[in-house]
Order: sequence, then structure tokens, then C-alpha cells
Amino acid sequence: MIEVKILNKSSFDNPSYSTPQSSGVDLRANIDAPIPIAPLERVLIKTGLHLEIPEGYEAQIRPRSGLALKKGLTVLNTPGTIDSDYRGEVGVILINLSSTEVTVEPGERICQMVFAPYEQVQFMNTTSVEQTERGEGGFGHTGTY
Repeated sequence: MIEVKILNKSSFDNPSYSTPQSSGVDLRANIDAPIPIAPLERVLIKTGLHLEIPEGYEAQIRPRSGLALKKGLTVLNTPGTIDSDYRGEVGVILINLSSTEVTVEPGERICQMVFAPYEQVQFMNTTSVEQTERGEGGFGHTGTY
């Protein structure tokens, strides 16, 4: 388990895990009034949270499946990445993929946040890359989608 310092300027408790084996914590909309989102509109929703994530880790912002199914709201840049050196307020870009206006309510759970380790890479210039059976086969190359 890693320790993450949190500065919570929201009106709500710190994020917490819903069950003992949950991988993510729900983040809440720290807004003063409901925010309507028109179909295909995107909106930045603030959370009131500032994090100090240890070096070598990132926080990933992911959609909540229930919100996507019930309201058609999802996180636009999924997964959103919060780098370990970012100290600003965590914001979440939501998009309404439904055909009707959807309203985000104050305190509503809008996404989940998962912490994950990462490694940086060092690129090495080369004149060729090793070939594989797949080769250059890309999008839909197997005949299935």
C-alpha cells in the first residue's frame, strides 16, 4: 500500500474504497449548483482535491460504469492521468453521450481514481526493429472488431 497526501478543499469526505477489494475510489463533483450537460457537450468538473502522489506512481481517472449506463456520462480522456508532480486541483472532463440533457448534482460520484506504478523509458535510436508474426498488422487485421 502506498501513502498519498491529500489536501481536501471539497465539501465532502476524502475518497475511500467501497469494498475491501475495490481498485478505485469514487470522486465527487465539488460544485455549488447542478450542472446540466447537453448531448455531446463536455464539461470540466472540479473535485476540490489536491494530491501528492509518490514518484513512480500515477493516478488514473476512469469512468464509473453505473454513470455511463444510467446517464450516458463518461470521462472523455479515458484514462485521464494525474502525474506525480502535479499539485493542482483534480478536474474531470465529462462528456454526455446520451441523446438528452443530463445534470450533474453537487456531491455526485462522477468517476473513479486508480493508482498505478509506472516506469519512464529511454528511447534508443535504431535503423530497424525486430520483425514478428504480426508485423505491421494494425486495426482490424485479424478480421474481427
